[in-house]
Amino acid sequence: MSPYSRETLVAWDDAFVWHPFTPHSVYRDEDPLMIVAAEGHFLIDADGRRLLDGVSSLWCNLLGHRRPEIDAAIQDQLGRVAHATFLGNAGAPGVILAKRLIDLAPSPLAKVFFSDNGSTSVEVALKMAHQFWQQSGAPERTRFLTVGNAYHGDTVGAVSLGSIDLFHARYGKLLFQTDTAPSPYCYRCPLGQDRATCQQECLTALERLAEEHGPELAAIVLEPGLQGAAGMITQPEGYMRRVREVADRVGALLIFDEVAVGFGRTGSLFSCQREDVTPDFLCLAKGLTGGYLPLAATLTTQRIYDAFLGPPEEGRTFFHGHTYTGNALGAVAALATLEILEREEIVENLAPKIAYLADALDRLRSHPMVGEIRQLGLGAGIELVADKKSKEPYPPSARMGMKVCLGARERGVFLRPLGDVVVLMPPLTITEPEIDQLVGAVEHGLNG
Repeated sequence: MSPYSRETLVAWDDAFVWHPFTPHSVYRDEDPLMIVAAEGHFLIDADGRRLLDGVSSLWCNLLGHRRPEIDAAIQDQLGRVAHATFLGNAGAPGVILAKRLIDLAPSPLAKVFFSDNGSTSVEVALKMAHQFWQQSGAPERTRFLTVGNAYHGDTVGAVSLGSIDLFHARYGKLLFQTDTAPSPYCYRCPLGQDRATCQQECLTALERLAEEHGPELAAIVLEPGLQGAAGMITQPEGYMRRVREVADRVGALLIFDEVAVGFGRTGSLFSCQREDVTPDFLCLAKGLTGGYLPLAATLTTQRIYDAFLGPPEEGRTFFHGHTYTGNALGAVAALATLEILEREEIVENLAPKIAYLADALDRLRSHPMVGEIRQLGLGAGIELVADKKSKEPYPPSARMGMKVCLGARERGVFLRPLGDVVVLMPPLTITEPEIDQLVGAVEHGLNG
């Protein structure tokens, strides 16, 4: 527990802290948590309240808090070295982790470049893709094709690949131009199609854009399976496989951003494995360390790596890096996380929990405030609407998503919405009684 009182912490928070993605004009009114401890799947705040961590501490805490194996791995590494530079040097934990990731990843992924968060893992991939073509006889390949409602992080390069106006529009003059295909947002189809008769026109539009700009296209960038920050928008079966086919046909590279969906979230270790698709770049973060420490990895192929080889004076080196690249503490946390996933067969045993969550959510579908429930694996989004028939959304000023989440807190569950989409992203180790508590708390919030 903290040595400071809740009152002191709140006063310092208001005086000195600027929180991410937080409208501070209403921050204090919405009773933000002051977390001082955690245990298993529960957070403990300064008032001693225990709250089920229904969003896995922003989608990263896969196995619960204070896992003894991860704690022990970090403590053991502290007795060796906490950090040493990876720039032109190596550290044993990072090297071991790189081999482990390649052993687990689909072929032909063969190389690992470490960074420290999801944004940087994507930034690495887009810069590598750009430089690859400059050094492979196709300098005209400088364009990137993305999908509407995309979110790939908050660095300038990652924001350039995004297309959520609320997050990205204000930075337009800082960004490079990208081509954007329609999002597969079936509930609010950007092409005006009806789900019952849809012919996946959004994919046809992506194909058309790719073919139109094919000779200039460096890469197609996709969140495979689920567009998380857009409101948990799921993709139809076969979507990522068809995108791979399009990329191959026009000669472009393929970047998969699995920051949110990697490490079991969708029911397979990597989301791309659900359709037996391998990208040219696989971007990983969040759950990589079990939610303990900031660490990210960009996996790529030998073909990409070889294009950066040559005498130093040729300047083919990838001049990009981060102070904490390959951090030893993060690496051992990741190794311990992967060991638990394998030893306890966490991913292999997810199917019953995924089905149990789906069944629990079914009882909310008829609620007048629920427009649609979208689920992929052990993640779900509940889109709230003011009118179920017309799909009319609530005005932003109503902050209905936040109100439902605050209502869920009354039943001991912490949730954080995406606008008026209530997101459920529990730890992979959540139990069935805890799923009942999670969904029951949402129902209480809806009825509040």
